[in-house]
Amino acid sequence: MSTFYGQDITDALRYSQSEIQGTARFRALSGAFGALGGDMSAVSINPAGAAVFTQSHASFSLSNAEVDNHTRYFNGLGSTSESNFDIHQGGAVFVFASNNSSPWKKFTLGIAYDKTNNFDDNWFAFGTNTNSNNFNNTIASYFFDYADGLRFDEISAFDGETLAQAYQEIGSVYGFGNQQAFLGYESFILDPEFNTDDNTSYLINLGEGNFNHDYSVVSTGYNGKISFNVATQYEDNLYLGLNINSHFIDYQRSNLLFEENSNGSDVDFIEFENNLSTTGTGFSFQLGGILKLSPEFRVGLTYDSPTWFTIEEESTQYLGTDGINGFVEINPQVVNIFPEYKIKTPSKVTGSLAYIFGQKGLISFDYSTKDYSKTEFRPTSDPAFADENNFIGNTLTDAATYRFGGEYKHKQFSFRGGYRFEESPYANGLTVGDLTGYSLGLGYNFGNTKLDLTYDQSERSFETPLYSIGLIDTVSIDRTNSNITLSLSFNI
Repeated sequence: MSTFYGQDITDALRYSQSEIQGTARFRALSGAFGALGGDMSAVSINPAGAAVFTQSHASFSLSNAEVDNHTRYFNGLGSTSESNFDIHQGGAVFVFASNNSSPWKKFTLGIAYDKTNNFDDNWFAFGTNTNSNNFNNTIASYFFDYADGLRFDEISAFDGETLAQAYQEIGSVYGFGNQQAFLGYESFILDPEFNTDDNTSYLINLGEGNFNHDYSVVSTGYNGKISFNVATQYEDNLYLGLNINSHFIDYQRSNLLFEENSNGSDVDFIEFENNLSTTGTGFSFQLGGILKLSPEFRVGLTYDSPTWFTIEEESTQYLGTDGINGFVEINPQVVNIFPEYKIKTPSKVTGSLAYIFGQKGLISFDYSTKDYSKTEFRPTSDPAFADENNFIGNTLTDAATYRFGGEYKHKQFSFRGGYRFEESPYANGLTVGDLTGYSLGLGYNFGNTKLDLTYDQSERSFETPLYSIGLIDTVSIDRTNSNITLSLSFNI
């Protein structure tokens, strides 16, 4: 095992964002439930929504999620599709009505599970990288940028030491950067300019020109939360609630690059693989209220605290090269252990409006704002984290989310639809673009039991660099998320 740091802005953003999950009815209105309540997933948006229930209630939901990616990388176009089936929501609220003349009409206790993000995804990109400028179009630049300025004796194996032993020792003593430089040197991608221990400058053993790249990413896992809810109704018009949330992360990712060139290089083929496994737990709370201004018109307000995550990560690497030195394989089979670290995600404020047309239907609107530039790695006293937090502060920005939903009831049937728009969390609006989505749903009321079915879809574009250093040319990704959700809800 080896220990090092390697977190960056993509890790921080991954755990700061959430998708619309929840019940089919909730998804059918695109999550615009902040002033409505009366739905288990509405409680995850505004905890006061639990007090809208008139009797104890439970629900659970199944979904089939599909992710389609279309990529562009120089002259190459790629397309992938990934689907999975899961139980993503479940919970219950217990209603206790007041038996006296107190203005506190009732209070509720509830518990709910929601998957807040689905990490199952895969995409690939291929093409000929023609952006030749001092080797910035080859993975060799990744290893060179890490090696530049490091002592030669701190990135190379000792006599009699195996590559696996050296890889582990260098990672433990000097850290992640030296470990990457070691891979570049021992695979003949790099050579020291001077063969002395104190050398700090290096040469790339590849000829300048074009490089063919085949890059793939496969990820699995999810981000979920369990909410413990307490809510109350005051008089006839005011609902108040609190959620205490326990979060958990399970995320795995593997990325693999094949690079070839015919530039008269000492090294003409490179295979570079990185695997990451992440687990984490977190805590947050929510405060919310719903006010009936009239029998038809409601307003809601919710504050979501930051989420304080504690995260543990492990990684493995593999590097193979071929050229005039023959095939060289560095497969340390060493698990790199990141020191436990913390992330504080930004808080969020949501304002909501809803208009109820008696027993016929409703329209609703939610507006949320979240400042992603406030995302922090902790401890902030760590110099590496301080630098990354400063970069996050200058790169990310505040982003608004707009959600609209409507429902029309006819006899036992409910017809639903929704639309949402989320602004990019990046100041440039390109690295992660704006999100647009729509939803359509149908419900049937059996009396004590309801069955709901929804289809929703969202689209977002990304400009994703292959690596955070060196080979930073981007892949353009157009991603479409589609979901079919089935929910069963019933009064207890």
